[in-house]
Amino acid sequence: MQPFTARTIDIISSIPPGKVMTYGQIAAAAGSPRAARQVVRILHSMSSKYGLPWHRVVNGKGHIALQDESAFQEQTWNLEAEGVEVLPGGRIDLDRYQHQYRPDSSRGQSP
Repeated sequence: MQPFTARTIDIISSIPPGKVMTYGQIAAAAGSPRAARQVVRILHSMSSKYGLPWHRVVNGKGHIALQDESAFQEQTWNLEAEGVEVLPGGRIDLDRYQHQYRPDSSRGQSP
């Protein structure tokens, strides 16, 4: 596994219930600020294998980015079940719900 992929998986795994991160925010935290599309690919291909909380990742404007209606609805329900208010159009208030990743707060690392 490539280092960027491993860091991305660790960061996504660290997003707590009731919080979200953006694709670009994850890419930057993993060391490659311009790799938001790679984060999308990692989520798509590895969410099941690693049990990633894929529903806690949104686009840079705070919107659910899934185009498929059933997947969009599933992400909405998952977020709402964790206490995240999903506004009309699938928008999440990033000021309120955005997780600020800190490497010392990720799994497997001590503070």
